[in-house]
Amino acid sequence: MRMTTMGKGGPKISAFGIGAMSFSNFYGPTNEAESHAILATALDLGVTHIDTSNIYGMGGSETVIGTFFKANPGARDRFHIATKAGITKDEAGNRCFKNSLAHIEAELDGSLARMGIDCVDLMYIHRRQADMPIEEATENLAALVKKGKAKSIGFSEIAPSSLRRAAAVHPIAAVQSEYSLSTRAPELGLVQACAELGTALVAFSPVGRSLLTDNPISREVIPQLGFTSSNPRFQEPNLSFNLAITDKFRALAAEMGTSAAALSIAWLIHQGDHVIPIPGTRSVAHFRELVAGCDLELTAADLARIEEVLPVGWCYGDRYNDAQWVGPERFC
Repeated sequence: MRMTTMGKGGPKISAFGIGAMSFSNFYGPTNEAESHAILATALDLGVTHIDTSNIYGMGGSETVIGTFFKANPGARDRFHIATKAGITKDEAGNRCFKNSLAHIEAELDGSLARMGIDCVDLMYIHRRQADMPIEEATENLAALVKKGKAKSIGFSEIAPSSLRRAAAVHPIAAVQSEYSLSTRAPELGLVQACAELGTALVAFSPVGRSLLTDNPISREVIPQLGFTSSNPRFQEPNLSFNLAITDKFRALAAEMGTSAAALSIAWLIHQGDHVIPIPGTRSVAHFRELVAGCDLELTAADLARIEEVLPVGWCYGDRYNDAQWVGPERFC
């Protein structure tokens, strides 16, 4: 397994992690046994990073991780655990963001209890509270480190300018952002800022929510998935355009003797030692297919062929709809 560093001077972890949103039913039904099987396979393959959140399955993802640790003594020490907080609901039940120390500490306490651990290796603010300066939010995260409840801190979906402001207050181990061959906005400043500051760029949805795999989500299943069904890239006519374009990528991967998913992961890893893809899956077979991308060595000629098939800006439709864009920071 390729190894990398989680943040400047941070611990060595696998250059590939588990996006544990898939341990909930977000992308379709799953169960504890399937999630435990993926975690066991991760241990066998040397995958050490798990990225979860308090809201994945409303605590369900963390609970599954906790039951795996309980059933496998010593497993926790072999993983680097990250979780997030900051997305919640107001008194009227509307989605909102809270970055106060009282809120994120209470949520982290709940996460620790569900996972049966006494601290996390990385604690993110999941979404910024717009009326709170990021310096204050960073100080709140840093307080959790001082209290021994987190070993390092990070943010999800922030702009490079925000990262620089946060890093002036406390070292930022990681920024999590969507990054793949279908979503390349991070290349307009975030990839570079992370490299400059020694911050890991944790890339979620690295296979384009299935578009960059050999088996994209079927048209029949999409209407059953709340997020996906309302996502512009999976609505017509965008979906048909995107499937036709990615057919060429699937053909290229087959020609290169690998899967589209593995090639997508390999491409991301080749964007920098600080880039860590965290795909989610409900299948051990698919998990192994994704991990295989860590072993692919791509030449400059290989990267050029990929770029020719999927040039920057090829994808039809925005990565989020208007409602989904509430929270993430746009910077380009």
